[in-house]
Amino acid sequence: MNILHTLFGEGKDLDSLQMICRAIVAFFLTLVLIRIAGIRTFGKKTAFDNVIVIMLGSIFSRVVVGASPFIPTTLACLSFVLVHRLLAWISLYNDTLGRWIKGEASTLYEDGRRNEKNMRDAVISEKDLHESIRHQLHEDSFEQIKAIIQERNGEISIIKK
Repeated sequence: MNILHTLFGEGKDLDSLQMICRAIVAFFLTLVLIRIAGIRTFGKKTAFDNVIVIMLGSIFSRVVVGASPFIPTTLACLSFVLVHRLLAWISLYNDTLGRWIKGEASTLYEDGRRNEKNMRDAVISEKDLHESIRHQLHEDSFEQIKAIIQERNGEISIIKK
């Protein structure tokens, strides 16, 4: 038990070795929790997924610096991951909950017309649409565009005619 105290310390008065040891353990625990949460947590980058990333980072940092007790803090992180996973699973089968949690795609441009209301709601200008066309299609014209959609994760997709 003495070696554990030497390596991990207790409370807020930690030395460099203790913080390094805590950081290493926190790294591997976070990796396990991210695996439990699922790969989509980093792949989709939706607000729903960013919540878990931000919360895990902020809560686990408290373990490293000794601001919070190790076991309860780790269990709190596990509960965040399990709630995230549960809501993601439920939203597979419940479109209403899925729209509430993950958002909904929004058509910004279709068949030669901008949807001013959707563009205003998304805070996207015509210049932003041009930027997306240049970025994705290496063009600067709406001539070959059937639709432009802001996806649930905030990315813009362009569908050609």
